[in-house]
Amino acid sequence: MKKVTVEELLAKAEQPSKDAMRLHPFYRGKIEVIPKCRIRSFEDFAIWYTPGVASPCKAIQADLEKAYEMTNKWNFVAVISDGSRVLGLGDIGPEAGLPVMEGKALLYKYLGGVDAFPLCLGTKDPDEFIKTVKILQPTFGGVNLEDIAHPKCFRILDTLRKEMEIPVWHDDQQGTACVTAAGLINALKIVNKKAEDVKVALIGAGAANIAIARLIMLVGVRPENIIAVDSKGILHRDRGDKELLKTKYKEKWHLCEITNPKGIKGDIPEAMEGADVLISASKPGPGVIKPEWVKRMNTDSIVFAEANPVPEIWPWEAKEAGARIVATGRSDFPNQINNSLGFPGIFRGALDIRATKITDEMCIEAAKELARVAEDHGLHEDYIIPNMDQWEVFPREAVAVGSKGIEQGVARVEASPEERFKIAEKIIRRSREEVQLLMKEKFIIDPDAE
Repeated sequence: MKKVTVEELLAKAEQPSKDAMRLHPFYRGKIEVIPKCRIRSFEDFAIWYTPGVASPCKAIQADLEKAYEMTNKWNFVAVISDGSRVLGLGDIGPEAGLPVMEGKALLYKYLGGVDAFPLCLGTKDPDEFIKTVKILQPTFGGVNLEDIAHPKCFRILDTLRKEMEIPVWHDDQQGTACVTAAGLINALKIVNKKAEDVKVALIGAGAANIAIARLIMLVGVRPENIIAVDSKGILHRDRGDKELLKTKYKEKWHLCEITNPKGIKGDIPEAMEGADVLISASKPGPGVIKPEWVKRMNTDSIVFAEANPVPEIWPWEAKEAGARIVATGRSDFPNQINNSLGFPGIFRGALDIRATKITDEMCIEAAKELARVAEDHGLHEDYIIPNMDQWEVFPREAVAVGSKGIEQGVARVEASPEERFKIAEKIIRRSREEVQLLMKEKFIIDPDAE
């Protein structure tokens, strides 16, 4: 693996920010609403609006499911945040979080053919947040929760999944976990180890790693083989702050109860001792994970250093220390663990069956399909997961998710896998070709050509 100087990395990392500050005001946002129905003359508005629109209104009133057939509800996802934990920026507020939510909506459309709409709420109160999302339910076919602070994000997700009739998803939890699980499935194949046998060190015990723990257990990792670490050290049942964990951080306390049965104490080095797998979703590095700690891991170790913009340890340092497979959250290193590989295809599949929820089992099927796509292209140490430009990922994920949803009884409509693949492929292809056409016809302007 080629070593890159810190100066080169910083220069490369700073360029997108410079371009963003130039192009965001140029376009004044990244998405817009455009018609998809024909408008031959002004007479057509009698169909799309009054008086003609009264007929579909009455039909929906008589049967609410017809909203999926006569409006865009079938393909509409709300991307909702309170701006309390945006990317690596923290609590910057809903207005400052809006560019991120717009970006998420753009990815939904281009990668999954999903019409996503950003909604940044002016409240930090979880009860108000929950109430607002529930009120919005008639308009949308699904909800993507985004960039919500821990621990309230858990209660918000759990409550809405339980009380709403459309799928609710928290990408910082479920999306990260899905793609990480996919990478782990293939990494284990390369090192010829079984999920039920490996010891896993989880560095960071926030929303991402708590969800990752849940999903990797579903693919076979045993809870007793997991040791998790938060900012105060290894999680165990005798922690001095256990009463606080029990009351305020229940999900973290649950990890204390089901993992680390030997009660190992200490910090990151002790958690990594003899581990086969390291999954770190903590703070940006480098230096959060030290090479000498990687040396204390098992033979053919796997290191996922997922912090952005700089991973907890440089990939070449982890390799030199003995790691056989290294993944990060960056696109300029091999094996990028990127949420964008997950949510567009997962929601495409959920929407196409009019799912009432996205279950953990549906996420696992998405992870397995992601792994299969990479395997079809030929696995090796620097390729354990597909790239975003391998667009067959998304319709294949959609089919896998939809099939599991049908099997679990959370689908409102059913179709064969072949039919659903054709539908997903057509919708996604249309979205991509539409963007290319708008650019070609200069409705989307190239600022560098002006």
